[in-house]
Amino acid sequence: MVHRSWTRSARVAIIALSSVGLLVGSNLWAAAPSAARGVAGSAGVKPNAYGELDCNGFSRIQHSVRPTMLCADVRNTYTHSRFYDNGWYIGHDEPSIRFLSSAPGSGDDVTYDETLGTDPAKAPTVKHPGSDVTHYFELTPAPWFSMSICDPNSYPLLRCTPQSDSNAPHGRYPGGGDAFLELQFYPPGFAPFEDSDSCNNTHWCGALTIDSLECTQRFQCNNRCAEPVNFAFLQTDGVPTGPPSPQLADVASFTPNAHTLMMNPGDRLAVHIFDARVRGGHALETRVNDLTTGQSGYAVASGANGFMNTNPLTCNGTPFNFQPEYSSAKPANITPWGPGAYGINTEFEIGHFEACTSITGHKTFRSGSFTDVYGLHCHGPYEAKPDTGALEPNDAPCFPKGDTHAGTAAPNLVTGCTVSFGAIGDLDYDGSSYYRDWPNSTTPDSFPSAFLQHQPTSGGSTFPQVQFVTDMSATEHACDTVSGKGCVMPPPGPGHFYPYWTLAKVGSSCVWEMGNMHNGTTFGGDAEWGRVDPNTLGAFQGPIRRNPTSC
Repeated sequence: MVHRSWTRSARVAIIALSSVGLLVGSNLWAAAPSAARGVAGSAGVKPNAYGELDCNGFSRIQHSVRPTMLCADVRNTYTHSRFYDNGWYIGHDEPSIRFLSSAPGSGDDVTYDETLGTDPAKAPTVKHPGSDVTHYFELTPAPWFSMSICDPNSYPLLRCTPQSDSNAPHGRYPGGGDAFLELQFYPPGFAPFEDSDSCNNTHWCGALTIDSLECTQRFQCNNRCAEPVNFAFLQTDGVPTGPPSPQLADVASFTPNAHTLMMNPGDRLAVHIFDARVRGGHALETRVNDLTTGQSGYAVASGANGFMNTNPLTCNGTPFNFQPEYSSAKPANITPWGPGAYGINTEFEIGHFEACTSITGHKTFRSGSFTDVYGLHCHGPYEAKPDTGALEPNDAPCFPKGDTHAGTAAPNLVTGCTVSFGAIGDLDYDGSSYYRDWPNSTTPDSFPSAFLQHQPTSGGSTFPQVQFVTDMSATEHACDTVSGKGCVMPPPGPGHFYPYWTLAKVGSSCVWEMGNMHNGTTFGGDAEWGRVDPNTLGAFQGPIRRNPTSC
C-alpha cells in the first residue's frame, strides 16, 4: 500500500479543515508561535538538505541526519490499518503501561522516581539465545515516558487548546492537532549515537523528542515531511547540542557534548514532565535530577530553543512553543493517530537489535561531516534464516565487536545490528528482545538488573488506574489489526517470549519492573497484554484496572 503524495485533493481537504477551525472561532493558519494555532503559506524556515523532516528517513526532499531515530508508531485512522510512509511499512514494538486519572493536572504535570538498570559485569556473548550474557542495549534502545502534546499542524490539523480535555476525540470529532512526546533514555554499550543507540560505553543519556504527523483526516500525508521530529538531549545547561527542529537538525544535534547529562547505571532519578513558564508564555519542560550524583539535565521545547512545528503544505518550520495537550489523564485523552491508547505511558522500545558472530555486505553512511562504514547482514545463532523480501530486507546497520567508528566512539561491546536502516525493526522476532534474556532479578547476573519505577505522581497523588498496551500487533504480518484475527502473543519468533510488567516490593518500596521478573504480581505475564479487537485501536490492550499502589 502506498500513500498518495501531497496532491490538490489534500490541499482541498486542508482548506476544508481550516474552515472548520474558523467556524469554532480560531484562525487555524495564523502564523504565531502558539500551541493553539497553526501556520500555512510559504513563510517559515526552509528545510536544509539534511535534517529530520521524516523520522522514518523517507522524506523526498531531505536526507535524514540520523536514520536510526526511534519514531512514534502511527495508525492509519482513515482505513484503520497499518501506516506506510512513501510505500514503506512503518511500525514499532512498544510495550507500555498507561497511567490514568481524572484529576486536573494529571495529563500535563507528571513526576517519576526510577532507578536505572545495571548491566552484567561480563561482556555480551553470542552463543545460546535465551541464556547469553545480555546487556540493555541488546534488549531496548530506549525506555521512555510519553505525553500527548498540542500541535495544530499535526493530525488531524485542527486547533488545539493546551492543557484542555476538550481536545479529546469524541463522536465525529477526531481530536485536536496532536504531537507525541517521548522522553527517551539510551543505554550504554553501542555508540556512536549518530548511527547507533548509545552515547558511550559507560553511561545512560536521555533526550526529549516530539513527533508530529503531517496527514489530513483522510490520511493524505505529505510524503516530503510525513513524520517530522524535534530532538534535544537533556543538558546540564538546557542548551541543545545543535538545532532541534526537523528543518535544521544536523550532526551536532545528535552528538553529546560536555553539557549532556550522563547518568550511571544504577542511579536513582527524579523525572519531571510539565508545562513551564518561559519568556512570553509557556512550553513543555522535561527535567531529570540524578539523585545519586546530584547532577541535573533538562530540555525546554520552546521556539526560543530552536523547536519548530512543520507547515503541512510546505514542510517549512516556524518557531513554536510545544505544550501538553490535556489537563487530565482520562481514558479518552489519547494521541488519536497512534495504535492503541497512548498518553501518560511508561514504555520500552524493543525489537531493534540482533547479536551476530559475523556480518556481511558493507555500505557507507554519510551525514554532514560524519562518515561511517556499516554492514548489511547478521550471521549467527540469532539469525538462523537470512533476511529476504520487503518485510525485513536486511539487518542494517551492523557493526563488528571492537569497532570504534573511525575513532569517534569507544569499542562496541559485541558484533550486532540495530535493524533500522532497511527495515523499521526486528519483524521476524529473532533478536534478543524476544528471548528470555530480560532482567529476572534486581541485581545483574547474566542479564541486566530490572529498572525500578515507583508509582508516578501528579500533584502529589498517584494514578488510580492502569492499563497494559503494546502495538506489537502492527509488526505482526499475519495480524488483522481491526478484527484481531491472526494476532498472537508472544509473537511468532524462535524465542517464544515477550517481556511483561511486574509490580513488586523491593526493600520498602512498591515498584514497577519490566522483563521476566517473578518477585511480585505479574498480572498473568503475557496475558496482561489482553487482545486485539475492534475496540483497541489496533493494539494488544488489556482492560483498564485499578492501580494496586501497595504490594
